[in-house]
Amino acid sequence: MSSIKTTKMTNYRWVICFMLFMATTINYMDRQVLSLTYPGDGGIESEFHWTDENYGIITMVFSFAYAICQLISGKVIDWLGTKKGYFTAIGVWSLGACLHALCGVATEAVYADQLTAAFGTTSLKAANALAASGDLMVAVATTSMFFFLAARCVLALGEAGNFPAAIKVTAEYFPKKDRAFATSIFNSGASIGALVAPFTIPILAKCFGWEMAFIIIGALGFVWMGFWVFVYKKPNENPHVNEAELTYINQDADSDEDPADANDEGPKIPLWKIFTYRQTWSFVVGKFLTDGVWWFFLFWTPAYLKAQFNINPTDTLGMVLIFTLYLITMLSILGGKLPNYFINKGMNPYAGRMRAMLIFAFFPLAGLLAQPLGDKFGTPWFPIILIGILGAAHQSWSANIYSTVSDMFPKSVVATVTGIGGMAGGLGSAAINGISGALFTYADETQMQLLGFTGKPAGYMIIFSFCAVAYLIGWVIMKALVPKYKPIIAK
Repeated sequence: MSSIKTTKMTNYRWVICFMLFMATTINYMDRQVLSLTYPGDGGIESEFHWTDENYGIITMVFSFAYAICQLISGKVIDWLGTKKGYFTAIGVWSLGACLHALCGVATEAVYADQLTAAFGTTSLKAANALAASGDLMVAVATTSMFFFLAARCVLALGEAGNFPAAIKVTAEYFPKKDRAFATSIFNSGASIGALVAPFTIPILAKCFGWEMAFIIIGALGFVWMGFWVFVYKKPNENPHVNEAELTYINQDADSDEDPADANDEGPKIPLWKIFTYRQTWSFVVGKFLTDGVWWFFLFWTPAYLKAQFNINPTDTLGMVLIFTLYLITMLSILGGKLPNYFINKGMNPYAGRMRAMLIFAFFPLAGLLAQPLGDKFGTPWFPIILIGILGAAHQSWSANIYSTVSDMFPKSVVATVTGIGGMAGGLGSAAINGISGALFTYADETQMQLLGFTGKPAGYMIIFSFCAVAYLIGWVIMKALVPKYKPIIAK
């Protein structure tokens, strides 16, 4: 073992945690480029004549592709190993992000003759093309949607590897009592990415066009890859991890309750057998019911501000509102610390996390007031603050539900189980995003009425209500499936 023997413990695990944080930040910035370049004049919506249904289909298919790829990516990362697996994942998603920039060019190439005949130019950005309607524009909307779907699927294939890889790295570098906090730190990259995005992506789109926004943000992943090659090695092979830190990392190996941690990876478990454990289904249900809530607000908040308050994400107020929302979600870092309080009181890690998750599950109920308060006072600030609180609760919940996997499964299958849960979360996200797009279009066309809301606001009220109660429902089912801490001991 090539470690530096000193009495003072090194803290290289936090360097690794920072790398996970940066990867997650880039992951969410790449994911959010579309939502921030979609609405408003000069956006993708107007250029390609999309409806909310078109956008809903794209977010639904992305979520579905992400879900399927999670199952594959978890297994692949366990097979390739953390270093190669993470490197490959971020390379694929960065390529997918950049491919979005070609969708407009490809659409114009397909309809070059028709566009020239109708408008005297092949450019969909021309004023007469932007103002046009009719069969040609319907065809443009459909074809461009399919090009974007292809790019989103490549993005989904790579992004699906982020969390399985990150959770596996956390299990390698942190003892159980620190995993939720470490996870909350790197998981806060989702909030930071969403926080930085509204102040960078709309500006890039306004100055250089929406295409360059995809390329510039996508290129950040290639930079991360260069650092990862030199920064990561397994703890027992890393010269920057001394003996004291390695002992701290491996402290769970001495626990009689968790013999699976005694070895570096633990025994392999066949994929089919993983599905026979109640612990797997507990994680699956929790992810399925709650992941879609975060993705809904990530994808639809800019469109919601436009529909409800006529505020574009490129407007100064729009950027400030979205920034404020994700600034509030940063409170989720504290959520990773709460289980430690219960663990230090004598609870086992699973019981402590479930107690903390129950507390977090009550906060999203504030989302029930978002629409009524926004409507009553005619201001977007109430919905934004309440959605921010909901988002903070989600990220706190997310950090802890991920940690239940490394609490109860051997390290050899942590990425696989995380991928299975991620698949469930992606399917839930596909459902809520697909339903939302269709619901909002239907509510607008029929001028649906609900609880005093008419049109799209009535549709948003329905989705907000589901988001508010999803966590409590998820917690109850998880607790029913795994009432007590029971780690998997594979022979």
